[in-house]
Amino acid sequence: MTNLPNPTLDAIFQSLSAGECSGAAALADLVRSLRPSSATDHEQAVMNLRALAWLLEHHPAYRQALRTALLELLTQTRQIPLYTESGILANTGFFSTLSKRVGERLLPMPIREDSLQDRFGRLFRWKQDHIWLAGIPDETWQQLWQAMAWQEEADRAGWVQTRLQMVEAVQILSARVTAIGLEPELVRVYPEIERFESPFLHLNAAVLSYADSYRRALADDTPQAEDDKHVLVLLDQCEEILGKIRKNASRNGISVNLTYQALRLLQSLHRLRALLALLEPGHDPGHNPALFHLIQDFARAENRKYSVSDVFKSNTELLALQVTEHAGRHGEHYIAESRREWAGMARAAMGAGLIVGVMALIKLLLAQAHLPLLWEGLSYGLNYAIGFIIVQLLHFTIATKQPAMTAARIAAALHQQEKSGSKVPLDELAELVVKVMRTQFVAILGNVLLAIPTAALIALGWQAVFGQPVVGTAKAQHLLHDLDPLGSLALLHAAIAGVYLFLSGLIAGYYDNKAIYRRIPERLAAHPLLNKLLGKHRAWKLGHYVEHNLGALAGNFYFGLFLGLTGTIGIILGLPLDIRHITFSAANLAFGLVALDFQLPLGMIALYCGGVALIGFTNLAVSFSMALWVALRSRKLSGRQVLPLLPLLLKRFIRQPLQFFIPPAAPRPATDEAAGDKPAGS
Repeated sequence: MTNLPNPTLDAIFQSLSAGECSGAAALADLVRSLRPSSATDHEQAVMNLRALAWLLEHHPAYRQALRTALLELLTQTRQIPLYTESGILANTGFFSTLSKRVGERLLPMPIREDSLQDRFGRLFRWKQDHIWLAGIPDETWQQLWQAMAWQEEADRAGWVQTRLQMVEAVQILSARVTAIGLEPELVRVYPEIERFESPFLHLNAAVLSYADSYRRALADDTPQAEDDKHVLVLLDQCEEILGKIRKNASRNGISVNLTYQALRLLQSLHRLRALLALLEPGHDPGHNPALFHLIQDFARAENRKYSVSDVFKSNTELLALQVTEHAGRHGEHYIAESRREWAGMARAAMGAGLIVGVMALIKLLLAQAHLPLLWEGLSYGLNYAIGFIIVQLLHFTIATKQPAMTAARIAAALHQQEKSGSKVPLDELAELVVKVMRTQFVAILGNVLLAIPTAALIALGWQAVFGQPVVGTAKAQHLLHDLDPLGSLALLHAAIAGVYLFLSGLIAGYYDNKAIYRRIPERLAAHPLLNKLLGKHRAWKLGHYVEHNLGALAGNFYFGLFLGLTGTIGIILGLPLDIRHITFSAANLAFGLVALDFQLPLGMIALYCGGVALIGFTNLAVSFSMALWVALRSRKLSGRQVLPLLPLLLKRFIRQPLQFFIPPAAPRPATDEAAGDKPAGS
């Protein structure tokens, strides 16, 4: 299809050719006219560029004026910062970069007319310019480049100056790559960098030799004596080491600073490759897609240069993956594979229910002490925290702690299915979800079925010993009203508890990663004072215990504080904030019913029991969905990849509903069948 000339473009070129406007103003008007009405309208953007190419092909004066304007822009500005800084993280660290972007967003830096980076940012000032630029295919860019007919340009001084500045930018980037590659953070994760000849050290020397050869070739107008092949080999080796550093993070731990340095190193390596591709002698840059991709990268960097979310997302991605990976490894212990493990989970849940009954009593007694507001909140939090830690030390299970762990395990399985590209792992993933659901069911059942009788027995015993109930009538009615899903904010408060459950899972993964990254187990085992007090073997055992339990202990501690302090914060802020947790709600149901001597209509009791069930469902749904979302995002997966599981799970539920609650019996050994026994399940 022939593209007719755009009247706006024609007017811009007539004004530029007649000298009625400056080159800078004409370029700004040109970009404005090429910009589509919507950033996602890639078809319009392509048509606009083709119309520009048509004009340039049919009007020699227009393309001469455009070439002159572009060369004027290049020769009158400093180009190096655009090549070495735009789209590459600064050497200021993660938190300094965050604060700098916030400051520059509130009070932007003035535009420097002698900076190509600033002038480029002013040309593509619309915050979505990078979107429509990225939607233009390489063929359209090449068509525009050919239409400009650069071979007609007599003045080569501008291009020589541009190439010299690119060479200098390559040297600057190689020096930065060498410095980052030898950072202690990276060496700690991959010590082989120091043991063998580091490509980061050799890279700078190779680039220096290449740059000297390139400059001599430009000055003498002779073929280049040394090409960039050796530099490209070293870049391959540097990228290989960077990949190993990211893989080793699962064994050695990760930090935000390490992720920041690794990302900065990767950006610098990619920019080096792009500049070297453009500097290759004897090749027209217009035939190299690297030129157009660089323009898109520069536009995106300038459009997003004040974005805080971009820095946060890109630099916490690997840390989020590590946190969810650690949570996923814990999640494997919360999934019962057989009836024996399922029964063991039930016993562990019942043990936790027993302790929660006692914790609920202590909480009610603390409320009767009428402590000052802050101290009351702290006492509630410590009661929860110490109780949860005791549950952890005794290897019991709080049912609502499972979703944050098992979600990461499911996301890991989804990621494996995505990489394999096969439909077989989808069936295995459905089986994993079924195991998670029935393990969750028995854990909740164990918690509630023992929390209720424990609390009831405590309340009856208290009344028999002291001659009065644990709580008065008004308090008992208040406890039961808080379980009403229709007449109170029980479900909202249950959702808040679900958020805390999700956060406690992340905190557990974070501290597990921290224990590895900071080498806390080894430091404890080698601590002179601990070796003196406990002995070498016990100090080692302490370090081993911390390695495997620090995250769980920290998660339980913070979770307890979250639960205890929420109500206090709500009172201080004047907001209806509180928490509802299924196990404690079940215990409170028993305390309230005993205090009222069970003198309630059966319908009211059923309503409160239903409220406890809905509180539990909300706890689990909120914590599981948030944990699954984070686990998927950390692996660059989307929620849509979970959708194929839903019909598969529905079919399984219709065919074998009991498997969602009770594991199937284990098949008999093959030796029994060989002996003539009847096969299991027949």
